[in-house]
Amino acid sequence: MTSPSPFRLVQRSFSGDGRSEKKKRTRMTVWKVFKEIMIYEKNSFYHIYNRGCNREPIFLCENDYDLLISKIKETISKSGINIIAYCLMPNHYHFLVQQLTDEPVSSWTKFLFNSYVQIINNRENRKGTLFEGKVQSRVISNNKYLIHIIQYIHYNPVAAKLVESPEDWKYSNYLEFIGKRKSSLFDEKFFFEHFQSFEEYENLMKDYQMNKEMIEDYIFEEDD
Repeated sequence: MTSPSPFRLVQRSFSGDGRSEKKKRTRMTVWKVFKEIMIYEKNSFYHIYNRGCNREPIFLCENDYDLLISKIKETISKSGINIIAYCLMPNHYHFLVQQLTDEPVSSWTKFLFNSYVQIINNRENRKGTLFEGKVQSRVISNNKYLIHIIQYIHYNPVAAKLVESPEDWKYSNYLEFIGKRKSSLFDEKFFFEHFQSFEEYENLMKDYQMNKEMIEDYIFEEDD
């Protein structure tokens, strides 16, 4: 069974009389319920993201970025998950992943981030979680938005004014997408199924800023 598209829920608009407002409230209620009962399916794509408690940092020093990346590489081969795009930010993260087996994406994220938090807590002599609630996830069922989400993820450091160009931020796989770095966290087969060359993707990113507001609305409409 195919999961309903969140895009249809988010992008439909209602305006005018009270009946339309009632429809809008119903739409948002359906969306909240849908988020809570996310059904993970084999071969589907998911945008995975979360941020620190009170928007505090989730990486307490530079080495923590490398720590999480190493944990990802350790666990990904056994998880049945394919990482398409990712970006680690000071107080949040984004992943676009494909679930390759019947084992849900949530099993991998739970193991990965629980183990990361445990390492940080032991080192810093602290208790509790680093994160603001559970990992958030959204199914991507439209190829157009699949591409936009990749661009959104890679553009995050620029939007946050941490760097001037995505290639200046080393804690994403943008450099792999433009052919300037090799890593196991890059699916070359997926890339060339969707882009003709590294240069094409680099040029698409240069044009991205004109359209990025649409994706920001999609991601944060229900989360702020």
